[in-house]
Amino acid sequence: METQNKEKSGLNINVRSFIIALAVIFGLMVASYVLTFAIPGGQYERIETAEGNLVVNPDHYETVEGGLPFWKWLLSPILVLTADGSAMLIAVIAFLLVIGGAFNALGECGLMRYLLDSVTAKFGRSRYRLMAALVLLFMAMGSLIGSFEECVPLVPIVVALAIALGWDAVTGLGMSLLAAGCGFAAGVCNPFTVGVAQKQVGLPMFSGAWLRAIAFALIYILLFTFLRYHAKKVERPADQLAVTFTPDKRMSAGLITFVSILGGGIAVVFSSAFIPALQDYTMIIVAVMFLVAGITSCLVSGMKTGALARSFGGGVLSILPAVLMILMASSIKFILEEASILDTILHAAIGTAQDLPKWVVILFIYLLVLVMNFFVASGSAKAFMIIPLIKPLAEVLGISLQLCVMAYAFGDGFSNVFYPTNAALLIALNLAGIGYGDWVKWSFKFQLANLILTSGILLLGLAVGYC
Repeated sequence: METQNKEKSGLNINVRSFIIALAVIFGLMVASYVLTFAIPGGQYERIETAEGNLVVNPDHYETVEGGLPFWKWLLSPILVLTADGSAMLIAVIAFLLVIGGAFNALGECGLMRYLLDSVTAKFGRSRYRLMAALVLLFMAMGSLIGSFEECVPLVPIVVALAIALGWDAVTGLGMSLLAAGCGFAAGVCNPFTVGVAQKQVGLPMFSGAWLRAIAFALIYILLFTFLRYHAKKVERPADQLAVTFTPDKRMSAGLITFVSILGGGIAVVFSSAFIPALQDYTMIIVAVMFLVAGITSCLVSGMKTGALARSFGGGVLSILPAVLMILMASSIKFILEEASILDTILHAAIGTAQDLPKWVVILFIYLLVLVMNFFVASGSAKAFMIIPLIKPLAEVLGISLQLCVMAYAFGDGFSNVFYPTNAALLIALNLAGIGYGDWVKWSFKFQLANLILTSGILLLGLAVGYC
């Protein structure tokens, strides 16, 4: 029934998964508030760089008054819109509303059904080749240009495609967002994690790519194997996928319009790897291109202007509940920062690592970033907070800064598709109708295997003197 609804109206937030996710996030908000009573306040001095970024000064930490008034905790999902960095949060929300409106229109005009039927008819008997190609594409988008949130508009298409090809929704989410997250973490040329971190420690941008490329290949093999194993368990036989696809001139024109405009947007995003000035605007570019692609293709396929407006508005309204969830998830970082305990946690962690052997320290850095990513989802913002603390620790212990950057990228990326505090994951889960608990249960085995694999890669880098 859920699948049929998606086909008719584009996107529908699954009520059960939404309530469960909301309960999980509220529990985390309560836990964060409890921490404000248990952990004393502390603060590192921030220094403004020539580019205008605020960077932690590792030599200046002081205790400050902590705590958070109850009223501020209660209103934190609203107050987070006034905090530093709220522009990105507002952009994510606007991004989500565009997706909801456009997909609802695409579903109601029949273009999504037409797309799925055409792809199923063409690739139904070679679906695993298509899976391999899609996983590689999304991993490349994450690893080469740092796309993650920008992949969200494509997630519902891949999820619907996976169902049409005889698999299930989690297979589709694994082929798209999970793959993008894995590529983002491998970070062969990721400007938002590897690029920023290397600049912080004084390394040439994207240097040392050979080991990250090996990591990319190994993670790709692990992910594809995991997805294929699951898909084999849930698949419908290929002979049951046969669809009677009758080309329609008007629908084909609409589909070509949609793919051409959206493909142009993706090409612009890929070009950001060579045009750094575009990197801060990729989400806006994708949102605008998707909006234009959705509206134009619906009109070309024969949808009337009035029906399009009503359908788009209905899609925006249907997606509004997810905005509350995103605001609540974002408030967790706000709570810890307002209570001045985030720096306290960092200071204690760095102090602990100084007495550990090298191989433990590199894994500890991986773990530290994994923990901090729960509270601070932005890869570049976290780099300005953590990398200045890691650098002197690595220099004192004689650990390669290149390896530390790799540990940072691993710690930042993989958990983006696991933590309930990541807005992109919350959006994707709700659009796919997958409960957070179901996603954790399904993806945990992959995350564990991947943690072992990437830890082994870091220890290998330490052994061979990767620099």
